[in-house]
Amino acid sequence: MVAHSGRDVTTAVDVLVVGAGTTGLALALQTHAHGARVRVVERRPEPFRPSRALILHPRTLEVLRPLGVTDALLELSDTAPGVRLHLGSRVVETGLADLALPDTAFPHLTLMRQTDVETVLARALTDRGVTVERGTELLTARDDGDGAHAVLRSRHGVEKIRCPFVVGCDGPASAVRACAGIEWHDRPYAEEVVLADLDLGGMPPGADAQVFAGRQGLLFLFPLGEQATWRLLATRASAGGAGRDFGQPGPAVPEAELQRLLNDTGMTARIERLAWSARVPLQCGLARRFRRGRLFLAGDAAHNYSPATGQGMNAGIQDAVNLGWKLGFAASGSEGGSANGFDAEVLLDSYDRERRAAAHRRLLLTHTAFWAEASTGRLPSWLRAVAAPRAAPAVPVLLGRRRLVAEAVRVISQLRVNYRHSPLSVEGTPPLRGAPRPGDRLPDAAVSVGGPAQRLHGLLARPGVHLLLQRDAAPPPDTADPRVTVLRLSNSPGRGLVAVRPDGHVGFRCGAADPAGLTGWLSLIGAAPPPPVRP
Repeated sequence: MVAHSGRDVTTAVDVLVVGAGTTGLALALQTHAHGARVRVVERRPEPFRPSRALILHPRTLEVLRPLGVTDALLELSDTAPGVRLHLGSRVVETGLADLALPDTAFPHLTLMRQTDVETVLARALTDRGVTVERGTELLTARDDGDGAHAVLRSRHGVEKIRCPFVVGCDGPASAVRACAGIEWHDRPYAEEVVLADLDLGGMPPGADAQVFAGRQGLLFLFPLGEQATWRLLATRASAGGAGRDFGQPGPAVPEAELQRLLNDTGMTARIERLAWSARVPLQCGLARRFRRGRLFLAGDAAHNYSPATGQGMNAGIQDAVNLGWKLGFAASGSEGGSANGFDAEVLLDSYDRERRAAAHRRLLLTHTAFWAEASTGRLPSWLRAVAAPRAAPAVPVLLGRRRLVAEAVRVISQLRVNYRHSPLSVEGTPPLRGAPRPGDRLPDAAVSVGGPAQRLHGLLARPGVHLLLQRDAAPPPDTADPRVTVLRLSNSPGRGLVAVRPDGHVGFRCGAADPAGLTGWLSLIGAAPPPPVRP
């Protein structure tokens, strides 16, 4: 419904998502999958914008899998990318496939353009009857305690709506964050990123990605250009970013300057066609909080990183999957959940507690990595230009230590993120030994549910909560919530139970039947069995 001349409108929507990048689209999918009515608005009238993110991490593919989009994503991606690392005159070749990660179905780094990810997620939303409303801008949003009010402007005019929740997935200059009055702590970098799509002469067809380490920073060439064959990404001292939008493509870069960047690496390749280029000023930033009342922040609206280790798109999607199911359960549980002891505030507060702590740790990781790869200070410049070439012979040895490489990927891709201190992480009585702790990510494994062995994550690849019973465990209390699924693992001896949240983290575990403990945890998230009917 659309209102002109400022008339209030009551709309049949539970969650208003502001921003249709990867974070907003993933949030809409996760929220819709868990029972909420969702609406997505996007200020930009056109869907295309040059991709800044080019890597999907294993954990990101895991959390998207229950939403039914991973097959479509993998069809458009390179899951076995090769990389040629240039350290001075030395070249080290390596691959990013099969990274010795036995507990995930995606043991590789995946090269994929952000715009392709957005296309897949938007198509999945359309299939579910949710259309992104482009050219629609959020003017104001406020929390009134019982809900949120928002004012939108589009080509149809001005519309006022009221709904339970508004989520800002609208980038570093978030309008939702400004409306919520949430403080933003940031620090501009003295370095910037140079992006370009170009065709190169002298590069063989089908060449792998190229990485060059030099005194001025790193230069990457990915065969993932959107308007030409190659995408160039280089870190260099900033040309001045005052008053510019951090993280957003700015002024074009002259072709001669791009050619100098290539020449400085020692390459003989020549630019044959320059399709597009831009300077991108960078900052690192973190919102003081990710929630204020009924207004929430996710993705770049909540945290902003350097491009080091490829966190931006991945962190935003993982925010979305964490928050989306909670909004869905809160929206559906608000009608009759109080009778089951459901307190939506505990559930919703857990988002800030879980994801802001993870964001702060990631900020330290990316800041340190960016210093090493991009800073023009004396020490990092010497490390790249002098120490790295001298250490080049040892690189293949280090890459050959598969467990070491796998552990690095676990940290970078957030496979190690846990929510052990969350109020949603509950240990039952007696505790279950030998299983992931409450708050930990549930690893993939070979299991049986009465037939041939299957992969556990494949069995859980659907929305909702999953109760995993060991072979001799007592049946759990009946629940009428269709979002709760029970699986008995016949190849797991014992009488224990593990409750897995919709984002793949363990929420509750017990070593033997603990009906009260399980019911209490289900009540905590809004999925408790109905109370008994009293005469």
